[in-house]
Amino acid sequence: MSKETNDLVKHLDEVNKVASEYLKGSDASEISKELDIPRQRVMSLLNDWRKMAANNEAIHARAREALAGADQHYSHLIKKAYEVIESADMSANLNAKTTSIKLIADIEAKRLDMLHRAGLLDNKEVAEELARMEEKHQILINILKDIASKHPEIRNEIMSKLSEATDGVIIVDN
Repeated sequence: MSKETNDLVKHLDEVNKVASEYLKGSDASEISKELDIPRQRVMSLLNDWRKMAANNEAIHARAREALAGADQHYSHLIKKAYEVIESADMSANLNAKTTSIKLIADIEAKRLDMLHRAGLLDNKEVAEELARMEEKHQILINILKDIASKHPEIRNEIMSKLSEATDGVIIVDN
């Protein structure tokens, strides 16, 4: 093998190691420490990886599929956490409710970070707007749940519409 080919193989191997760590959620500083590579070199290797990935349609398709799956998984986890909150409300378990609320916030933060890393949230303003929209969405759900609990004559209709809008079962205390 020629020196040029050997150097290219070593470079691509190094790009692969750095990209693998990055995709696991490590930042450049963490990758630098983990792989004992200078941080500037890590940044350069990540840029090389991004350029290679940007020009490969198979990688794009796989990334979109993985991103959609991960986003769906985050949604499922959030839905389960809300179920815990509803159960905690019914049993007056404040500790479980508080823990679940924190869990939801953590999951949402991780989801936004994932979307940002994927390039779907290229700037802070878009991420903040998405967070505000999700917050407003939850406020509206809580308002409708409150109205439904106070007006049993329209409770079933509200709950049906909320379930459709949130892809889940909504429980309201009477």
